[in-house]
Amino acid sequence: MNLFKGTKLYSIFTGSCPVCHSGAMYESPKAYHPAKTLLMHEHCPNCGVKYKIEPSFFYGAMYVSYAVGVAFAVATFIISYFWLSLDRLQTFFAIAAVLVLSLPIILRLSRNIWINIFFNYDPTLVKKTD
Repeated sequence: MNLFKGTKLYSIFTGSCPVCHSGAMYESPKAYHPAKTLLMHEHCPNCGVKYKIEPSFFYGAMYVSYAVGVAFAVATFIISYFWLSLDRLQTFFAIAAVLVLSLPIILRLSRNIWINIFFNYDPTLVKKTD
């Protein structure tokens, strides 16, 4: 994954700071820890950048979450209906199950995408070496 370091994709898929790509954004590295799924550090532990640039900053991630959820649902539909040849009802249940089970991943991905819209990678702010 270090191949993509310096790109927004690296920060989105690793959950690292969008500015230095070294500090972790979330307090828990595990997305499936129910109490800590969305708990974030207020500042990057590496470069000190403040993640929440204004109150209610991550409300915009709800729109991104909708798009990511639709992408997961469409992918599940294509796999279950066309590739696995399930009927419509089974496909519906497969989509519902995938969306429920992947909810923590969708939430984190949408926040990562949202914050990367507003922040850019800056190698001059990196304090620690990887």
